[in-house]
Amino acid sequence: MDAKNKRSLILLGHAQSGKTTLAESMLYSCKATTRKGTIADGTTVSDYSFDEIERKSSINLSLLYCDYKGNRMQIVDSPGYADFFGEVICGLRAVDSGIIIVDTTSGVEVGTERSWQMLEESNLPCLIFINKSDKEGADVNKILLDIQNRLSKNAMMITSQDAPDLIEVVAESDDKLLEKYLEGQKLSPEELASGLAQAVAKRKVFPVLAGSALTDKGIPELLDAIIQYLPSPLQRTPIKASNPLNPEEKKEVVPIEEGAFSAFVFKSIVDPYVGQLSLLRVCSGSLLANTGFYNVNKKAKERIGPIYILQGKEQRTVDSASCGDIVAIAKLKETTSSDSLSEGKEQFLFDQIVFPEPAISASVKPKSRQDEDKISGALAKLAAEDSTFKATHDPQTKELIISGLGDLHLSIMVERMKKRFNVEVELGTPKVSYKETITKSAKVQGKFKRQSGGRGQYGDVWIEVQPQERGKGVEFVDKIFGGAIPRNFIPSAEKGIVQACSEGAVAGYPIVDIRVILYDGSYHEVDSSDMAFQIAGSMALRKAVMVAGAVLLEPIMNVEVVIPEEYLGAISGDINSRRGRIIGMDIRGKSQIVKATAPLADMFTYANDLRSLTGGRGSYTMRFSHYEEVPHKIASGIISQYQALKKQEEEQ
Repeated sequence: MDAKNKRSLILLGHAQSGKTTLAESMLYSCKATTRKGTIADGTTVSDYSFDEIERKSSINLSLLYCDYKGNRMQIVDSPGYADFFGEVICGLRAVDSGIIIVDTTSGVEVGTERSWQMLEESNLPCLIFINKSDKEGADVNKILLDIQNRLSKNAMMITSQDAPDLIEVVAESDDKLLEKYLEGQKLSPEELASGLAQAVAKRKVFPVLAGSALTDKGIPELLDAIIQYLPSPLQRTPIKASNPLNPEEKKEVVPIEEGAFSAFVFKSIVDPYVGQLSLLRVCSGSLLANTGFYNVNKKAKERIGPIYILQGKEQRTVDSASCGDIVAIAKLKETTSSDSLSEGKEQFLFDQIVFPEPAISASVKPKSRQDEDKISGALAKLAAEDSTFKATHDPQTKELIISGLGDLHLSIMVERMKKRFNVEVELGTPKVSYKETITKSAKVQGKFKRQSGGRGQYGDVWIEVQPQERGKGVEFVDKIFGGAIPRNFIPSAEKGIVQACSEGAVAGYPIVDIRVILYDGSYHEVDSSDMAFQIAGSMALRKAVMVAGAVLLEPIMNVEVVIPEEYLGAISGDINSRRGRIIGMDIRGKSQIVKATAPLADMFTYANDLRSLTGGRGSYTMRFSHYEEVPHKIASGIISQYQALKKQEEEQ
């Protein structure tokens, strides 16, 4: 099919606004399906995974297609919950436009605003569909006013095209039409339709339609509007890319059917039958099945087998894919999400997908020992499918940590581990990676002497410890002169010191930012050994830390909170209550950005607390900044708890 007859769009909106039901209605109206599935029965084309059917809600993006009046529509159905917005971010890279669904009983909601913002950032045109307009008491004009106040004043109903404000916006999108309009001449219906399509493509106007996905009311009008007003791949703004040989040099990929092949992999999924499926958008040129391409990111050639188009979970093979197509390819060896694909002759490097940082973390441990070996593999596969889900091992706390965009996100992943990989885990609050350091210098002796018949053990060292700048780690300095300790025992003393630093002295956390100078000692001709000097070094270090003003350090995070202005006071107060410090404020569109630093120990519940404080309208990112000294009162509690636990272990 010619690219001019293709439309690709993503369905966006707040959770439960009717995106999946609208997709069903569109497929059924275009005769792509023989009957309409329902969310209640778990029979929709796009919500096909066990957790979506169980929860009666979209969790993953889903690819659909239908043909209407000689045009191919490629539809991405996306989830509405904020916990799964990584799926929306992926879907936006595959399409040329969007449809925002607004529930007439709820109006513009948090998810609606977030969807609008993401379309703005992606510079994609859109239609707005007011859903459930046939419900008793529904007031479409009231919802339209809400949309105009909270999204854009250029959101306009297109049922009466002679409305003066619509004609004016349409005329402004084209110089010839504007000249004619200013001269007082009437624009013809053809000129209005053409001008409106241009205005929509330039995001100057956002056509609004009303109907009901459940009863199919307004669906033919919506399908017509998609064909008339949303751009084909050939009409979209050229996609920006880099020259892989010179990343500073920016290029534009002009969407054309003939010419060099280029594509972008926007997501990977694991299919139970064919294995890994790479989902890609063809940006220019074409690709034949059973041929190959060049992966620009991996600098590798890939051979491919069949090319699939997806209808939910169903896969249909096609001979080729061309400009504007959204397709899937199975079992690629090198290719992963965010990779750029080319023919090899002319290479384009598309921007990587930027995902939000995980907002919430939990420690995981398997419920049974037999699951220990399977847990890492299961987590790796889940993380490969979902770039907003992370699994890491904390070498200090020895914990396996999973991170995601919210409580719901993590609970879904735990369910998937159980259902898909037969691995059951228990969740807990992660431990904070504290560190120990010193605040003053000290000189101490560490002497290990043991005599129990036969050869004994003897090691004797004198060390000086000095505090260092944050981030300097542990520095060992050898200042032994005159053979006070034989050269072969100095590495042993150093090994003991380094080992003690890793185990901690006051609370069991690694000791950092310390210089240890070995300056004197003694040895025994017969009884001295490597082990004796290791123990002596370890003893000296622990003793030195205890007398050198030991303190605990805690991780401090950079936090950026995006909120509507009315929540500024509540958020500022909440950050202060978490021992946080506000370091700046900024404005982004209609939102306020609060920049702060806060200790990680007080931020574990922040994702849920922020949601409660802002009615779900706030979001945040958090990254590690630096380590700071823990206040004495808090540190005393941590140290006391450790000492009590240690004493308990010794008694056992």
